[in-house]
Amino acid sequence: MQGSSRRFPAQLAERGLLLFIALLVLVALGIFTTTRIVLALYTGMDSVPLSGWPRFLAVGLWFDVAALCYLLVPFLLYEAAFGNRWRPAGWQRWVRYGVFWFVTAALLFNALAELLFWIEFETRFNFIAVDYLVYTREVIGNISESYPVMLLLLAVAVLAALLTWVLRGPLARAFGVRLARGARRHMLLAAILLPLASGLFVNVDQMYGHGNNYVEELSGNGLFTFASAFRRNELDYERWYATIPQERADRILRSLGVEREPLSKVLAKVRYNDEHPEPALPFLYRYPRHLVLITVESLSAEYLGVYGSTQGLTPRLDDLARHGVQFDHVLATGTRTVRGLEALSLGTPPVPGQAIVRRPSNEHLATVGEMLEHMGFATSFVYGGYGYFDNMNAYFAGNDYLTVDRTDFPKESVTFENVWGVADEVLFNNALAQLDQAGKNDKRFFMHIMTTSNHRPYTYPDGRIDIPSPGGREGGVKYTDFAIGQFIEQARRHPWFDDTVFVIIADHCASVSGKTELPVAKYHIPLILYGPKIVKPGHFSRMVSQLDVPPTLFDILGLEGDDEYFFGTAVHEQGGEPRAFISNYQSLGYYKQDILTVLKPKRKVESFKIDPKTLEATPMPVNETLRDEAIAYYQTASAAFKYRKLMAPGY
Repeated sequence: MQGSSRRFPAQLAERGLLLFIALLVLVALGIFTTTRIVLALYTGMDSVPLSGWPRFLAVGLWFDVAALCYLLVPFLLYEAAFGNRWRPAGWQRWVRYGVFWFVTAALLFNALAELLFWIEFETRFNFIAVDYLVYTREVIGNISESYPVMLLLLAVAVLAALLTWVLRGPLARAFGVRLARGARRHMLLAAILLPLASGLFVNVDQMYGHGNNYVEELSGNGLFTFASAFRRNELDYERWYATIPQERADRILRSLGVEREPLSKVLAKVRYNDEHPEPALPFLYRYPRHLVLITVESLSAEYLGVYGSTQGLTPRLDDLARHGVQFDHVLATGTRTVRGLEALSLGTPPVPGQAIVRRPSNEHLATVGEMLEHMGFATSFVYGGYGYFDNMNAYFAGNDYLTVDRTDFPKESVTFENVWGVADEVLFNNALAQLDQAGKNDKRFFMHIMTTSNHRPYTYPDGRIDIPSPGGREGGVKYTDFAIGQFIEQARRHPWFDDTVFVIIADHCASVSGKTELPVAKYHIPLILYGPKIVKPGHFSRMVSQLDVPPTLFDILGLEGDDEYFFGTAVHEQGGEPRAFISNYQSLGYYKQDILTVLKPKRKVESFKIDPKTLEATPMPVNETLRDEAIAYYQTASAAFKYRKLMAPGY
């Protein structure tokens, strides 16, 4: 009897602990599942059909359990280490309530964060969420300026308290005495085996395969996808992607017109086109002295009237397009600002993982700034925000650009700002001052301007447009249109205006969500050339990639010889079938002949037939020729950076 009575409290303790863990598991699964359903309803039945619900609920449960295998480890280890200590029931009850409330509140906070992230990106936590951990000031400021944060946090705390109160009875019965040694060994064994089993049998790639990207994303667990993105933030191409012998890749690229000579030889041949003063480009009256490249934050082509919008958001950009050259079919290389800056400054296909702008050892590369500085230009990068964000200042300063950001603007000039930076009109006013300074020395200049206002929280000065601030995406687009138009009008009064071409392009689209992982339509961005004394009005209808812009800039300036270095090709020199490159941080797309070839980790290759009118994608067998062309581009570009073949001479 005595032995039996000694075992009975131990059994009660073990059962009580299991009851406590079971309650945590049930609450977590309930929150995970509810979050998944809310995200599906928010997305809409058109994008997430009922036929996809059983799949994302079942696979989602699989990932939820996998995430819990890691989340339970701290509780199990604590009990394994301290479960033999006597805990008086009086204060322990409140400790249990407190722990349960805290864990529930943390899970609800994660659900709220996932909802806000989904509203912005329509995806589970991914590499963007990992990157945002580095820039907490901007991210927290952006959220606080966009949402009622204190009210949302209060709701999380109250809801967690309500759940704790509802479950107070079962919680009061959970482990009131110390654990036996055998039970503690069970806890330790579980703490080892659960995460090991999760790591062995569950992989984020199991989310995919349905064919509907929304269903696949809903199948995941935000905590699990966040951890996976953290591990995959740097992806070595040679290790993860399909490859071919480099000699073969070089032959393929040469057949496509990509020569890739050493930069030292290229720079030796770059010169002004003095022998042919009449421009080779059909859309120029003459060559300009100066070039201003304006990269607009998150501006999808679909928002502009000249690209088909009927919302009337861009009257000034539409007017510039009608009096300049409008490129009808330009595709961005990626989904983030750093991808656009990478393509527009370096002219290279997007490498997997982090963009080159954010990578170590990215200084002294053969950028547009480096090459134009070699030709005697004053080169600069002007940004309305804080240039440490996404490593922009370090990248451009390390590549022969004078960098000017929010911290360099005179205080009296900053009449409006939010967490991301100054209003675009303030940015352009300061850019004008920099351009005047460059023009004083009778020196040719190239300026790259990066805007910020078309970004959540979409706030801007009052009285500029007919949409009150904050005006959402439509207000952000219309205000940026106003600021660009005002900048051009002010520039007309400056002596350098008649000798300048303005190139206006987006860094990426407003949203890249779709039923497929790389929806071609969501990479369509505007590109406009404007210079009334230099540019002939017209259209350019051939498909162009964002990375074709750098060699085109050189041709606009009347420089020859650069095409033997860039991966892109100047638009007027392109022959054969047009092609473009689209990507996210790990899927690399090559779009040609209405076929999208996608290179993915674990050496997977997929192909999709793209309807030329609707741009809808249909899976198809892999086209081997296009597969090898895609591999040749991406493999060579990744190796060029990895083995420092993108370096400027002398470094």
